Amino acid sequence: MEDAAPAAPPGGAFRDGPEARRMLDVREVYAEPAALASLRGRQILARLPGVPVTEVPGHWRIPSLHGNDGNVARWARVKTETLVLGVKQTLATRPNGRSADWIAPGASNGCAMACAYCYVPRRKGYANPITLFTNIEAIVAHVGRHVRAQGPKREPNQCDPVAWVYDIGENGDCSVDALVSDNAADLVAAFRRLPTAKASFATKFVNPDLLALDPQGRTRVRFSVMPGSDSRLLDIRTSPVADRIAAAADFLDAGYEVHFNLSPVVLRPGWQRDWAELLDHMDDVLPARVKEQAAAEIIMLTHNQQLHEVNLGWHPRAEDLLWQPAAQETKRSENGAVNVRYAREVKRDALLRLRELIAVHAPWLRVRYAF
Repeated sequence: MEDAAPAAPPGGAFRDGPEARRMLDVREVYAEPAALASLRGRQILARLPGVPVTEVPGHWRIPSLHGNDGNVARWARVKTETLVLGVKQTLATRPNGRSADWIAPGASNGCAMACAYCYVPRRKGYANPITLFTNIEAIVAHVGRHVRAQGPKREPNQCDPVAWVYDIGENGDCSVDALVSDNAADLVAAFRRLPTAKASFATKFVNPDLLALDPQGRTRVRFSVMPGSDSRLLDIRTSPVADRIAAAADFLDAGYEVHFNLSPVVLRPGWQRDWAELLDHMDDVLPARVKEQAAAEIIMLTHNQQLHEVNLGWHPRAEDLLWQPAAQETKRSENGAVNVRYAREVKRDALLRLRELIAVHAPWLRVRYAF
């Protein structure tokens, strides 16, 4: 029997229930004046009556938050209790070509979850709560103009055979943002009106409220999965992996395209056995209609020296798996950050082995790309 995804409380939205409040129980807000004056900012604060608001000149660097090394010990608590409201100043869509054709300007930055390997906090110092951008109308308008400028997709690629794919959640998790903001709902609605494009976002949180957004096939949700033993150590404050897998059919039936991210793949003793068990579980519980349209991205672990040092202050056990200098090499990312990844030969062999495991245990799962 399949596990049931979390349900909304009787008579209300999921975001009003106890599970949502455990994820995001906002007790302080930092906000730019323009965000406070915006319609979306007022809507968000209306859901947070009595929560104190501190005005700040900019959302990116808040000394008491990002510049306070004492926040490392409160890493998860800050994510639970702090919210930042800002205005996204630079609206730019970047080419991608791996997970999506394009990276849209995100409507948020940061997350209430606390995955130990997350790349987003690497430049943010000692705290990484959700920052919500309240100029959602400008973001939606920018994306619409960009989609229309592309015209129809001229030839298929691994992102999608027909539609231009836009990642709308590069630096956050739309499912968690939806607990306190309608930004994700507005983006899903926008792509419903764009017949040549579709939105895409990865998530590690099952939010049943998204089932009511009526995406009509124009939004792809990518449930990130990994073996349970890794997730319990590294995916802090996320939905259990089994719940993410169990939710796939509900999201498909609600009009989403449903893919999976095998991400990140962490190499350690027994990793092949545990990935085989996870793939067997997916094969056992996913119905045929999910399998027929599913595809996967494989993303090998990339780590970072600064994040390693932050993690040592709040979750050092995670670094036993993530920080493996003997198997890793330095990599400079597109934004100039110095990261570490598995050495080329180690990564090549691991990807080959994981593809072999998929062929045996989940042969229906098409791999769109591996990175």
